[in-house]
Order: sequence, then C-alpha cells, then structure tokens
Amino acid sequence: MNRIKVLIEGYAKVNEDGTWDATCTTTLIDTGKHKIVMDPGCNRKMLLEALSKEGLKTSDIDYVFLSHYHPDHCLLMGIFENATVFDSVQWQKGPIGGETPETLPDTDIQIIKTPGHTADHASLLVNTEERKILVGADVFWWAEGEEQKVDIDKNDEFAEDMESLKQSRKKALKIADFIIPGHGKKFKTSW
Repeated sequence: MNRIKVLIEGYAKVNEDGTWDATCTTTLIDTGKHKIVMDPGCNRKMLLEALSKEGLKTSDIDYVFLSHYHPDHCLLMGIFENATVFDSVQWQKGPIGGETPETLPDTDIQIIKTPGHTADHASLLVNTEERKILVGADVFWWAEGEEQKVDIDKNDEFAEDMESLKQSRKKALKIADFIIPGHGKKFKTSW
C-alpha cells in the first residue's frame, strides 16, 4: 500500500520589502517499489534534512513529479541524480524523454490535470490506508497567518485562469478524501 509523508510543510509570506519568503509542500510517496518526491521546492537545506530524517539520499529517489514550474515548487528538481522527472505533459531522464502517462509507471498513482493556477498544473491522486489523498499543490494554498478555510472562490493572485482553478478545486474536493495543499496543512474533505 502507498505511504505518504509530508517532508516539508509549505509556507508563503511577504516580507516587509515586498519580496516573498516561500517554499512549497514537498511530499514523499513510497509505493514499496518506488520512492517519489512531489514538488521538491526551493530550500535545499530543508529538503536534504527532511530526506535524511527518513534515511534517504537524493540518489534513493526514483521519480520526481512537478505540479507546475513556479520556482518555489521546482527549483531543486535536478538534485535527484537517478530520478525520472514527470510533469503533466512529459517525462525526462537524462537525454531520454516521452509523453507522461495517466499513472506514474509501475504504480496506481493517477496524474490528475488541475489547471488554473497554471495551465499545465497537475496533482497526484494516491490510494493509501487513509483513503484517497490528493497531493494537490497550488489548487489550494494559503499564505502564512491566513485562515486555512476551503473556499472554491478564493482569489489566487498568481492564477493564470481563475475559472479553471475553481473547476479544479471542485474536482479535487470531489475525488479526494484528504488534500495536501501547496502551502498549508493537509485537510480532510467532507465525506
């Protein structure tokens, strides 16, 4: 059975000078056969420490999945020397690549297209003992100090298409029992 561990709980805050201090939620999925990191983020020290706490090195990761290409989600994708990197469209391992399938290879983990925050945004739907968990990235996210309230209509200042994002939020809430957001705490959907 798939196991999920949040390695880094994502956060986002605006500094006094207007710059952002943020890194995304980084999630480890262990299928028993493959170790997968979704959204490695941008804080190398935090990521390496979190992997070390799990007894892992960068070379132990088989797959990296990127929800989208905002730097706070993907900056560290290249540190996993043995990994195949997937996004919603294609996969790449060194110079070899191809089209991304509907599930990650040798797994039952579904790649769910969740556009809106970006046009190519995608999430992973993972079956676990805890039911279905959607590693949803920035379908839902909250800034530091903001109440973590699920609101389909909540404005996302970085969204490319708010109407598509609202539809992706509805879909996420419908298909998952729990959602791991891009910045904030894992939450239970109503069921």
